[in-house]
Amino acid sequence: MIKPRILVTGATGKTGSVVVSELLQAGYPVRALVHRQDGRSERLREQGAEIAVAEMCDIERVADALKDVQRAYYCPPFEPYMIQGAVAFAVAAQEARLEHIVGLTQWLASPSHPSLMTRQHWLVDRLFTMMPRIAHTIVNPGFFAEVYFAAMGSAVQLGVFPWPYGDSRNAPPSNEDIARVAVAALKDPARHDGKRYRPTGPTLLGAQDMALAIGRAVGRTVRVVPAPAWLFMKAARLDGYPIGVFSGVRYYIEDHLRGAFELGAPTNDVLEVTGRPAEDFETIARRYAALPRNRRTLGNRLRELALLAVAPLSPGFNLKRYDRELRGPFPSEPQFAPDSPVWIREHGLAGFIKSTGSGVENHSVLTDRGPVKV
Repeated sequence: MIKPRILVTGATGKTGSVVVSELLQAGYPVRALVHRQDGRSERLREQGAEIAVAEMCDIERVADALKDVQRAYYCPPFEPYMIQGAVAFAVAAQEARLEHIVGLTQWLASPSHPSLMTRQHWLVDRLFTMMPRIAHTIVNPGFFAEVYFAAMGSAVQLGVFPWPYGDSRNAPPSNEDIARVAVAALKDPARHDGKRYRPTGPTLLGAQDMALAIGRAVGRTVRVVPAPAWLFMKAARLDGYPIGVFSGVRYYIEDHLRGAFELGAPTNDVLEVTGRPAEDFETIARRYAALPRNRRTLGNRLRELALLAVAPLSPGFNLKRYDRELRGPFPSEPQFAPDSPVWIREHGLAGFIKSTGSGVENHSVLTDRGPVKV
């Protein structure tokens, strides 16, 4: 029996690259959609994937990539024009008579969130759900475990785990588990059509829990150091993260503080969809501790000491200017996820929030339009 060809967008990314590998190992023909030919795309080619190069907004190239394709993993580019790319993909998918889309989105996706990217995720979900004759499965994780390992170098070299999220918790999933859920859905559209899955890790963890797990993984004591959001973002800028990502992260930190990621977590979705238990945080931490930049060397220690000394004095992201130049839309009444009635209803959390008393008082967020009540 000939297996259907599957297109994987974002194929060199955190989940896309794993989706490609898992599908190839299962014997599926895979076409990997990438932004450019480089070392990462070449590695996918060596594994057996066919490579297609296109920007998501380039509908003609996307249409070419979808020729003779039956199913697709859609990982939207995290950029201001996400919705334009999604519309281009939807048009091309209809013309190609695609049978199934598995879309990666966000646990926070809601219509009036302060983050433009998060509002667009919500719109993309609706767009694909409304497409006739195309099965659609949503995969909507919260913060990946990888987010917390941005501080792995500090933990390994200095025994310090910076934490800007207060007393809140999360059950963060691995990139691999998120990808495996997507792969399982791609293999069986009939079973997963119309379903929404939230991959999580097996246990809710706070700062101390994560620090202990990282400490066991790296073989040293790691202590939690509360870090203000402004310092966290300055360090991210020094480490090379793009401003477009952190235009949303500034709000996700607040969502985390409000407990958005612990609501309804953990889930059994990884086990139920893939047949394998979700990876625990310490197991994931060991993989990141083994990366060259996180090993205990003199050079890595000096890098972390320099970052610690320079970050407080360095300029941060100029998000006010970014917002002004982007000129993106902003909701008249922005709401963080736990404060959004739509988000609460769509995620089935009304009873959970009522029983636990979750939620916090509204306050202001600074935007280019001045302080906005949320």
